[in-house]
Amino acid sequence: MISVNEFKNGLTIEVDGELWRVVEFQHVKPGKGSAFVRSKLKNLRTGAVQEKTFRAGEKVNQAQIDRKKMQYLYADGDNYVFMDTNT
Repeated sequence: MISVNEFKNGLTIEVDGELWRVVEFQHVKPGKGSAFVRSKLKNLRTGAVQEKTFRAGEKVNQAQIDRKKMQYLYADGDNYVFMDTNT
């Protein structure tokens, strides 16, 4: 879990069962009311960009993403097959 106060551009989080990348964020402290974080998130599955507002201090799940350089081989129906070039 990570606090929304610790957001950084490029951070990958899980919200509502979907993986999102933080595109931009802004901490807002209005004169009246409590602070909040306004963010723009990109869905990693669909590519859709959505604006979402979190209460300051709210916690979300940080996703652990591993990146590897792979070579595309072929498509098999709805799946894609890649080869790890390092092995």
